[in-house]
Amino acid sequence: MRLLRRIPIEWITAPALFVALIVVWQVYVVRFAVSAFILPPPGAVWAAFLDLLVTPSTVMHTWVTVEETLSGFAIAAVAGVALGVVVGKVAWLERTLNPFIVASQVVPKVALVPLFIVWFGFGSTSKIVIAAVIAFFPVFTNAVLGVKSIEPGHRDVMTSLNASAWQRFIRLDLPSAAPAILAGMEVGVVLAIIGCVVAQFLGGNAGLGYLLVAKMNAYETDSLFAVIVLLTIVGFVFYAAVGLARRLLIPWHESAMRR
Repeated sequence: MRLLRRIPIEWITAPALFVALIVVWQVYVVRFAVSAFILPPPGAVWAAFLDLLVTPSTVMHTWVTVEETLSGFAIAAVAGVALGVVVGKVAWLERTLNPFIVASQVVPKVALVPLFIVWFGFGSTSKIVIAAVIAFFPVFTNAVLGVKSIEPGHRDVMTSLNASAWQRFIRLDLPSAAPAILAGMEVGVVLAIIGCVVAQFLGGNAGLGYLLVAKMNAYETDSLFAVIVLLTIVGFVFYAAVGLARRLLIPWHESAMRR
């Protein structure tokens, strides 16, 4: 009984909810005699997923998606943090650039994919660019928010200590803004993989997005679900990696201690 009390409740409720969803899925398919072409049963999806894992080309397609997503996210993270810190510290620059940055984000990114393919070709460059563009905005806005939320009293302390601009950045600005920046990165990494997969839908010859389209064109619905499951796992790994970075980089912050 004491052991059960020590186990976090979510370790029980989350698997239970997952099992319940699988049961509902299976019952729905059997009860209403849904065609496997429309919605395959969980067992068929699991079998297709196992077949997908042992297919040699799956590793290549997965690696292409991982590489392009990480490349785009890295560009977005570096550019978003750098520009966000500068804009957050310079008020007139924020007022100048913010309308342009917001305008660039309200444009539907899917509509830009064909244009990026025309500009950068069908290779990995166009996928990296669209992943970076989509992931940039949450990182940038959170970096600006983090820098602007620094307590004025902390700035006064650094001034009284005659700290240089670099010392202010390393010892105050960056640590204070880190929680907000990492929160933006958690959103950004998810958006990066979405952008990469959408770009592979429309103009790819490799990657999990391309594999999804191939399975759809072959009318292999169970394999289509299997690729979606694999994409979900990859997305979870990316999200968990940023969450781990949060724990390692800001263990003192409340958001890291609650995880």
